[in-house]
Amino acid sequence: MSASPHFPQVRQRVCILGSTGSVGANTLDVMSRHRDRYEVFALSAYSRVDTLLAQCVQWQPRFAVVPLAGQAQLLRDGVRVAGLQTEVLEGAASLSVVAAHPEVDAVMASIVGAAGLQPCMAAARAGKRLLLANKEALVVGGALFMQAVREGGATLLPIDSEHSAIFQCLPEDRSTWRDRIDHIVLTASGGPFRQRDPASLGNVTPDEACAHPNWVMGRKISVDSATMMNKALEVIEARWLFDLTPEQIRVVIHPQSIIHSMVVCKDNSVLAQLGTPDMRVPIAYGLSFPQRIESGAAALDFTRLAGLHFEPADMTRYPGLQLAWDTLRGPEGSTAVLNAANEVAVAAFLAGTIRFDQIHSVNAKTLEAVQPDAQACRSVGGLLALDDESRRAAGNLVQGLTR
Repeated sequence: MSASPHFPQVRQRVCILGSTGSVGANTLDVMSRHRDRYEVFALSAYSRVDTLLAQCVQWQPRFAVVPLAGQAQLLRDGVRVAGLQTEVLEGAASLSVVAAHPEVDAVMASIVGAAGLQPCMAAARAGKRLLLANKEALVVGGALFMQAVREGGATLLPIDSEHSAIFQCLPEDRSTWRDRIDHIVLTASGGPFRQRDPASLGNVTPDEACAHPNWVMGRKISVDSATMMNKALEVIEARWLFDLTPEQIRVVIHPQSIIHSMVVCKDNSVLAQLGTPDMRVPIAYGLSFPQRIESGAAALDFTRLAGLHFEPADMTRYPGLQLAWDTLRGPEGSTAVLNAANEVAVAAFLAGTIRFDQIHSVNAKTLEAVQPDAQACRSVGGLLALDDESRRAAGNLVQGLTR
């Protein structure tokens, strides 16, 4: 996580992977406030071609990337009608091409899921300023991904609000972190069901699960917040970002989402980063690090805060949270299995195939069914093969629940 001492004098060229999602849209919002400092080099989207076209009209990127040939043709037609010079690329490999492009200065990695691993690896190997909102790159890639960051000389900046908070509480000199930290505390809102009877969670609808009390997020991440699997993934991510043992990572429920996370030092001093729950704050910090720029977020008014409350994380209510420490202590590759299973289970819940309270069952039973090969996990190909195997196992479990 090296850093340049001065802000670049020329405009930074930014590649946004997942530009139509909430993080991508917020990134463009921050950049729109600083057009003298940033320009869009490439954008990508998974399915929202109309939104991507509108972004292309506004920002006129060099490249735009979509997964499928049919989508690419629709986008090319729109680009031509709009009179743009944007080149449309298609396929997963194109994400890595734009992420590692020699003219790119910074990459916002906000693709949801394991699909973000390869372009994140490409950006890391190419030595980019990598703004990591795709937690799965570390959950799946772990040591392999951090090795790519080191060898490529990339600047890795966490964008999840919790990890950005920890990063902001630590000195820029990474070599001093181990000497300072006793442990870190990741805060969690508790999601929409923090006070709901756990016995009633079988009746939860997708819309209820996606109604987060504090944050505006995509549907998959919102469901993860409701189950607290998002926090489990963040625990795993923090282990790699900050080179901590599982025992040095703790979670506390903080319903107001004002304190975004804390560092407990060896002398028991506690350092915390506070702010309104707005993703534009960590995005602006990532774009401008080590400086700070205006984000567009509302200022925190301490005189209007009713109070800051904290509760222990209830493992009975949130059984998926414990899987973070279990997989970190388990065989190498276990975290990748957990991530794949959860993606399958959440997709099944959102499709109405399984109940909300069955997501954890799919995750836990997939971990029992799949035994990762440690040697295979030391290559991207091996990790992707493990991801495929885990998805098949989770899919079989989903089918068993729906018979």
